[in-house]
Amino acid sequence: MVKVLMCLVVCLLSACIQNDLPYPTVKLYITGMTVEGQVGSALISNDDRKVTLELGETVNPRKVKVQTLELTEGGSASIGPDSIIDLSSPLSVTLSLYQDYVWTIEATQTIERAFTVTGQVGQAYFYPESHEASVNIPREKGLKNIEVTDLKLGPEGSVINGEEGLPVLQWENKGAFATAKVQVKYSDFIDEEWTLYVNLSDVNVGVNSVDAWTNVAWINGFGRDGEDNGCEYKKEGDTDWIRVDASELTHSGGNFKARLIHLQANTTYVCRAYSGEEYGAETTFTTGDEATIPNMSFDEWHQEGKVICPWKEGDTSWWDTGNWGSTTLSANDNITQPTSDVWSGAAAGSQAAILGSKFVGIGSIGKFAAGNLFLGEYRATDGTNGILGMGREFSARPTKLKGHFKYTVSTIKYTDEAHKALMDKPDTCIVWIALGDWSEPVEIRTNPKNSKYFDKNDPNVIAYGEMNCAETVSAYKDFEIDLDYRSTSRVPKYLLIVCSASKYGDYFTGGEGSTMWIDDFSFEYDYDE
Repeated sequence: MVKVLMCLVVCLLSACIQNDLPYPTVKLYITGMTVEGQVGSALISNDDRKVTLELGETVNPRKVKVQTLELTEGGSASIGPDSIIDLSSPLSVTLSLYQDYVWTIEATQTIERAFTVTGQVGQAYFYPESHEASVNIPREKGLKNIEVTDLKLGPEGSVINGEEGLPVLQWENKGAFATAKVQVKYSDFIDEEWTLYVNLSDVNVGVNSVDAWTNVAWINGFGRDGEDNGCEYKKEGDTDWIRVDASELTHSGGNFKARLIHLQANTTYVCRAYSGEEYGAETTFTTGDEATIPNMSFDEWHQEGKVICPWKEGDTSWWDTGNWGSTTLSANDNITQPTSDVWSGAAAGSQAAILGSKFVGIGSIGKFAAGNLFLGEYRATDGTNGILGMGREFSARPTKLKGHFKYTVSTIKYTDEAHKALMDKPDTCIVWIALGDWSEPVEIRTNPKNSKYFDKNDPNVIAYGEMNCAETVSAYKDFEIDLDYRSTSRVPKYLLIVCSASKYGDYFTGGEGSTMWIDDFSFEYDYDE
């Protein structure tokens, strides 16, 4: 009986010990992914646990081969390299270690399409979901002799009605329009019937839309294909029209885009399109403000405890630095500070910013930290890593960021695994600017376990530009960064500006002693001639 009781006690104790040792919580992340036929880099959202991939137009989205899948160390996934996955709809993938985390993999795919006919008005419209395409022609041209000059409805290499070139089409006249059916096939995954429409139009020239910025506007218009198409503009109330020079026009079939420069801010203008001798209806538009942001002169600073901050005490912060992280390792290690060493045109008594890269810590315990200054806020320190919220709300569209800088370059002596090839090479300073339509600031994490970095190819990016320098510049030098806009119609929600004495500082890569001075930033809103 005693032996039985002892056995029961031992079993109960074993059960208690097992239940009292919970598994550690290790959050799992996908840190990288590539597939065959991918265009650009994967867009990874740690917050949404989602990876978005852009597929080339010839890729079968139902049979996508995974090339690489990088995860948090120790984790496993329900798919892996060489897996064939179906991305025709979002795919759920489970990451496992001590707990399971469900991620979503989704794909986007753009197919370039074309449908043109002789004498058309403007460009064709495509409706992929219903497999329809339409184009307009002048009413007086009629529907008797429709001549198709280009037709591409599927991926490169697809065939239409069994023919690789232009097929012979059978048009059905329905009074105000004509239709034709075509069969589009590509490989083993596209077999679609499309309906083509040619419509008679009473409007042969006009303005589709106006993208009005501050000193610049973009007119999107249409006219008869093959005619002299363009536009004119004037201030509201003026008599004389100004014709946009041919150098400021781009054409695509019957459509055109005109760039108007040297406009006045907060001013109403009138524009009209022309096609040959014919003019379209007048359209009005109003330009925007020459917006700026606080402390672009870097004159305002204060100190909170041991942290030096780039804004006036009591004011709302716009800029921030990595000082919040560097001073956790050493109280005196503010890697970004104010300086009275300003550029020659600065006002008396003004200040600039000095960004110094260095190893921060005590003895061998610490980490390389790049001197930096950025729009946004330093949110938290994760161990010895930073979590940043980059960007401030901003809806204007500058064309340039201008400023003054100088730089002392050092040799790179600190790298992470991915940047070992840079060891013993000159460091590089950088200033970059981006505008985008994110719904919130862009979160940056430098912890390798759940890293998240800014990607200039992020589809939310509307405009981007950067300046790099890998040599010592001993006296202040002017710089200009031209913003490359990917769309003239999308309106920004956030502005990001980042300055760093070590370009790859986010990856703890750079040279001790690399130092960058920056002063008096400004925006420009016009284009040169």
